[in-house]
Formats: sequence, structure tokens, C-alpha cells
Amino acid sequence: MKSKIIILQILLILVACKSQETSDFSDYLNYDDSPSKFSGGTKVIPIETDYGTFNVWTKRVGNNPTIKVLLLHGGPGATSEYFEAADSFFPQGNVEYYYYDQLGSGKSDNPNDERLWNIDSFVEEVEQVRKALNLDATNFVLLGHSWGGILGIEYALKYQHNMKALIVSNMVSSIPEYVTYAKEVLGPQMPADVLDKIEAYEISEDYTNPEYLKLIETYYYPEHVLRMNPSEWPNPVVRAFANLNYPLYLKMQGPSEFGVVGDAVLKEWDRTEDLKNISIPTLTIGAEYDTMDPKAMEKMSRLVQNGEYLYCPQGSHMAMYDDQEVYFSGVLKFLKSLE
Repeated sequence: MKSKIIILQILLILVACKSQETSDFSDYLNYDDSPSKFSGGTKVIPIETDYGTFNVWTKRVGNNPTIKVLLLHGGPGATSEYFEAADSFFPQGNVEYYYYDQLGSGKSDNPNDERLWNIDSFVEEVEQVRKALNLDATNFVLLGHSWGGILGIEYALKYQHNMKALIVSNMVSSIPEYVTYAKEVLGPQMPADVLDKIEAYEISEDYTNPEYLKLIETYYYPEHVLRMNPSEWPNPVVRAFANLNYPLYLKMQGPSEFGVVGDAVLKEWDRTEDLKNISIPTLTIGAEYDTMDPKAMEKMSRLVQNGEYLYCPQGSHMAMYDDQEVYFSGVLKFLKSLE
């Protein structure tokens, strides 16, 4: 009789656990509280600017009242498509997250107006997106990758009172420092004749020459942007690169990921001295083979008031792909700590 009672108790526990799992899963996929239920989580948000009103595209996945992550893609001018790897990890952690194509990118409007291509405009755009999505300090987490990390830092410095946490992925706090690292550390790792050709094009400011771009894409990107054979790059990455708004990218970043050159908008950006003003929980992510110094990204975690560092030993600039398990397990651990 006693053994039967024990077996019955075990069965009841298993049923309760299964019921709890089903309930949690059901809650995570419940869109009843949102009009975006009719559009698969998609919401188009009007953005007011000094030069007109334009629409940006967002898409919600999941439901978690305490953890809502807004994904800020890189570029500037890339798309949120390359964040699709998150679909393989975030639902397991019950993370509510939002794809978001910034103005001029992807599915969002492209006014093709250079007056909008500046940091301040993008910061105010993010604030309008936050309001439209009803995100606040009890749940709002920004995950900014590359240029999105710059945008995340800038947003936090102005609006951290609206945030729960910040994640800066694969981005340093100083563009001049990024340029120095690219030219003095990573550049010399390329074959000498290749580097000579690249530098010759840069001296003549022939940044859009097809051969210049081909040399960088062949010798630099597979080592420091995504450490895979370019013919095997994941489809979300291929689409994001193919859909890049190159005029926007060229104006703000320059012609490639090999530093920032010419008169690009971001060339002198440096917020290192201001990181001490960020008090919300902050995770910085760096990778061994990144286009930027992983030690500088680790240092950022010490300069903010409440920082942590995630190191991806096999990763490059797209560490969410070439060191995927380390990247997403670290991000999920950080998000879980916020609850």
C-alpha cells in the first residue's frame, strides 16, 4: 500500500509539472492583450521627426511582463533579419522580444534624407518606439549590436530612467579606439600585399572601388566579422547584408567594417568618459576575433556602475552565430538575473 501511495504522489507531481509547463507555454504565446494578434505580432509605428512622419516596422515574439527586449541592429542601415538566431534561444527562456528595423532600414520607411542620419534622431526614434510598445523601467531591456550598441549607450545616457537593463553587444565605447585597433592590430594580420592595396585605396579615398571592397570582404570579413566561409553564411545574415541601405551605412560608418574612415558621422564618437553615468544593469559582450578589441569591451563593464562582461572565445563580430551557444546562454543568464 505504501509503495502505491508513493507512486501516486510521483504521478501527481509529474502531472502538476506538465500542467505548469503547458500553462507557461500558453501564457508565453498569448497575444490576446495586443492588437498585433491580427498581424502575427507585427506593429508599424509612426515616428515624428522635424522632416515629416515616417513608419517603422516592429514584430513582437512571446509574452513576458517583466522581460521585454528591443533588438537594435547594426549598420547603420542593416536590418533586424540577422537577429533571427534569437528564435532558437529566447523562447526557451520565456523572453519577450521585438524585432525592429530602424528608419531607413529593412521593412521601415526610407526617407532617404541625410538630415535624419545622426545619433540624436535615432535616439528619439527609439524613445517613440518604446512608448508605442508600452515598455517601461519594470521590463524594458535594450540589446544593441554593433552600431546598435552605440545607439543603446546613447539612449541609456539620456533615458535610462525608462529602462530595466542594457546589453551592448560587440561594440566599444570609442570609435577612434576601434579605428586604431583595426589599423594597428588586425590590419597587419592580413597578407602584406593585400594590406598595401587596401591602404593605397584609403589614401586616395577611393572607398567605393569594387576591388577595395572585394579585398576586405575576402580577407577581413571571414576572419573578424563572421568566422565562416562566406558561401556558408547563415541565410539571415546574407539577407541582412543584401538589404543593407548602403548610402546610410556609408554616411555614418564608412565603406566597410575595416574601421571608420573619411568624414563618416561616427568617426569621432567616444563615450568612454560618460559610461560612469550609466547605473542600470549592463552587460557588455566581446569576442576574441571581433573587429574591435575584446579587452576594451571588458573594460566597459567596469566603467559602468553595475556591469557584467560576456566573453565569446570562438566568436567574431557576429558572435551570435560563430560562438552561438556561449553568446545566447550568457545573454539568457543575464536576463534571468533581472527577474
